[in-house]
Amino acid sequence: MAITLTNKGLTKIEELCVQTLRFLAVDGVQKANAGHPGMPMGMAAPAFLLWDKHLKHNPKNPLWHNRDRFVLSAGHGSMLLYSLLYMNGYDITLEDLKQFRQSGSKTPGHPEYEPQFGIEVTTGPLGQGIGNAVGMGIAQKYLASYFNRDGFNLIDYKIYSICGDGCLQEGISSEASSLAGHLGLDNLIVIYDDNHITIDGDTSLSFTEDVVKRYEAYGWYVQEIGGDGNDMEAFDIALKNAKKEKGRPSIIKLRSHIGFGSPNKQDTEAAHGSPLGEEEVKLTKARFGWDTEKTFYVPGEVTEHMKKVAQKGADEESKWQKMFDGYAQKYPELAKQFNDWAKGCYGDIIKAHLPQFEAGSSMATRSASGKVLNALMPHLPCVLGGSADLTPSNNTWFEGASNFKKDDYSGRYIRYGVREHVMGAILNGISVSSMLRAYGGTFFVFSDYMRPAVRVAALSHYPSIFVFTHDSIGVGEDGPTHQPVEHLASFRAMPGLVVLRPADANETAYAWKYILEHRDGPVAIMLTRQGIPVLDQKRYASAANLEKGAYALVKVDKPDCILMGTGSEVSIAIIAAEELADQGIKAQVVSMPSWELFEKQSKAYKDSVLPPNVKARVAVEAGVENGWCKYVGDNGIFIGLSTFGESGTGKACYVKFGITPENVVKAAKKTLGK
Repeated sequence: MAITLTNKGLTKIEELCVQTLRFLAVDGVQKANAGHPGMPMGMAAPAFLLWDKHLKHNPKNPLWHNRDRFVLSAGHGSMLLYSLLYMNGYDITLEDLKQFRQSGSKTPGHPEYEPQFGIEVTTGPLGQGIGNAVGMGIAQKYLASYFNRDGFNLIDYKIYSICGDGCLQEGISSEASSLAGHLGLDNLIVIYDDNHITIDGDTSLSFTEDVVKRYEAYGWYVQEIGGDGNDMEAFDIALKNAKKEKGRPSIIKLRSHIGFGSPNKQDTEAAHGSPLGEEEVKLTKARFGWDTEKTFYVPGEVTEHMKKVAQKGADEESKWQKMFDGYAQKYPELAKQFNDWAKGCYGDIIKAHLPQFEAGSSMATRSASGKVLNALMPHLPCVLGGSADLTPSNNTWFEGASNFKKDDYSGRYIRYGVREHVMGAILNGISVSSMLRAYGGTFFVFSDYMRPAVRVAALSHYPSIFVFTHDSIGVGEDGPTHQPVEHLASFRAMPGLVVLRPADANETAYAWKYILEHRDGPVAIMLTRQGIPVLDQKRYASAANLEKGAYALVKVDKPDCILMGTGSEVSIAIIAAEELADQGIKAQVVSMPSWELFEKQSKAYKDSVLPPNVKARVAVEAGVENGWCKYVGDNGIFIGLSTFGESGTGKACYVKFGITPENVVKAAKKTLGK
């Protein structure tokens, strides 16, 4: 196919900016001798036009609340984003571009969440970005419904995302796009980089669906730009149309060329994930009339032009600030809420309304969680809830909540449908709104479907909240397909994720207190299906100790042995300790709801909970052993599972696998040589 090297609809200076952007990306990949040059080469012109003419942003204040959001879902094209940020005046320097993919640089191989540098989310695992963008769209709609008033569009921004063939092939994009269409998120504009190439070769090898019809079926507004990928006049019109569209998200299918302009590698998989090579770089630069001897070259005219763009953003924010000042005079309480939400100021509210549970009853921690949400959520309009089609089982609904839906974006409860994976990505997108928190629930076993989103949250320190119920073989009759046994161990192995498995209703309440006050990373809470005893707060140590990760629930002087447990198995350890006491054996019972939080405590505190001189130790948990050796030691015993579960009542499963007080007693005596 014959192509032109210039872009229809761009001025001479704009064309020069495009070439600068293209070759900054090429040079960055070449210097690193690693990366993906093809996508930035093919998308340089549309990306430049988007940022230059349409994106509302202020490089002098990347955290401005009313900025448009840009998500590079095709995160392998990271040098495109870094070069855009540099040219637009963000805190990314030319030296940073030269350090692409180097240890400790601001420009890692794939974009990593750094909003102060203009990087809105972590992308790279394909499809996560479009899921995040949907979450951002939900956040904007809710915030606008809450704060905006006649004459004061305080929250009025768009979310733009560039996606590639890989993003649209991953299943998460289907979940994301289906839900976005259902919700009518007309603030979401996706640009589909339709370059026909993936790592294996031409997309026709595995991807021949009609993307236009697919998105029309989702309920999106679809525009298609064919040709050679250089019709920026048509692309500009398409963006204007998308911005005006009401009631539907938009996708612009833009035919592009990977490795655009490369004499030997354009439109081939060779341009996807490897540098062009020194000779091919020179050939490509020569073809565009670019100086073949210069690298990371930025013409003076480009620098001057981009200064004007940066100033435009500062002017936009200044206008917004004047509007906010008038808003604050007319709506002082709302303005205060706006600022409080941005700071996360709601600790006093949680303290005032956190429920306490009376001992003597039996209650599933999923039920206790529901009661906590009912007590807190009416006072926390900055927190959104939801579930992946398991609301009655997860107990994630709260009294007075209404659904977030197309005709009413004021609702605080999101019906995700059977879409666990995108629920995780959407939670992440909402969490980076800087003003909202969000939780979403499903069965713990189905966390497998959303694990990639949880991992990105942990890597990026998003304050996302993952609610997992039916957390063990206590699920019962649904059988091993629904009984998570290895999941706790796998989540504990994930750096940056705080895992909470509360032992009763009161620990559950304090778990939610910690979750809502914790803003430095994601938290996963694991809750039981079956009822477990509500522990007496007068008899045992306070459940407020949950925030320390582990504590001596039953503390004794000079213990003979230590019994450790989490969640529903803590009550088993308590019963075992009582039986051992009857036999003259002193057992210290330790509840360990969070290993991660426990490891943050001082050595002195940890030694007080798990005295190092006490070698007789037993851990009990209805999961696999992985990791417990650290606390049990060489002489201790773990009581749990080494296989999958089986169908039967929860009680029968516990007996079947020997997770009983009797076995804990036997194990404790064995460690003592009795």
